Amino acid sequence: MHSVSARAVTLWLCLLLPLAAWLPVSAADFPTKPVTLVIPYPPGGSTDLTARALAEGAKAVLGQPVICENKGGGGGTVGPTLVISRPPDGYTIGVSTGATMNAFHLGKLNFNPITDHTPIIRYSTFVYGLVVRTDSPWKTVQDVVKYAKENPGKVSYGTSGVGTNPHLAIEELSILTGIKLSHIPFKGGAEAGTALLGGHVDMVSDSTSWAPLVDAGKLRLLATYGVERMPRYSNAPTLREAGYDIVQSSPLHLIGPKGMSKPVVQRLHDAFKKAMATAEFKNVLKKFDMSESYLGPEDLQKAIERESEQIGGLVKKLGLK
Repeated sequence: MHSVSARAVTLWLCLLLPLAAWLPVSAADFPTKPVTLVIPYPPGGSTDLTARALAEGAKAVLGQPVICENKGGGGGTVGPTLVISRPPDGYTIGVSTGATMNAFHLGKLNFNPITDHTPIIRYSTFVYGLVVRTDSPWKTVQDVVKYAKENPGKVSYGTSGVGTNPHLAIEELSILTGIKLSHIPFKGGAEAGTALLGGHVDMVSDSTSWAPLVDAGKLRLLATYGVERMPRYSNAPTLREAGYDIVQSSPLHLIGPKGMSKPVVQRLHDAFKKAMATAEFKNVLKKFDMSESYLGPEDLQKAIERESEQIGGLVKKLGLK
């Protein structure tokens, strides 16, 4: 009997040992080392600062550092491309924006943002606007359009990259009004703002990375791209109010590589959801006039699929594909 029991124990151990390899990725044990959060734009902009505030809040919940790694370029697509190439163990995740979906429909992305990643959480939405220097003679979007019609190709504008929502918005404006503008892409909103201040471009179309410069009196906000005016800049009309039927916004969410386990996704989701409630995160959102926009993994996947249809239609409409 003793020998039979020993053989049985040995057999059970052989069966259980392979299962033990899965234990480190369980929700109870994850993470056992630092988590890397890839930010797809350079330091200093709204994407960077909101993500860093989230990372700080999540660190306290996860019990491990959340290391922010800036990977700008490609209009916000270099970061997500890096993330999906990593092992699906939850230790490398990243920020993704509407720029990724735009690039996919423009044929400039080598992966499918609907199926080739794991959605974790949506936490905010960009607000976009068109700004000029305060010494610019243009006080309205109509002023810009009038000058551009009289001077084809002489008005330049900067964005955070080709195929981003701020780029598509101005392309749509150009088509609606029949004007020709010169597009200068940068790696992020902070770089574009610096170029505008230095006189290297005439305008910047971007998210609210321009807000501190508007508040400082260095830039003038001509219009925003949402459905309604921004409460903080209530004097600035929307593009629709200015007479141009254009609405552009972009979500901010966290993704991981395809194939992440549900327990790890849930653990990350819960940590970043709690981080959204911190005063630091809320203060950064307020600084850039961004709103909270929460979705969990399943609802986020459905939203991504809907947005793909919308963006695909817009790209076709603009004849950009």
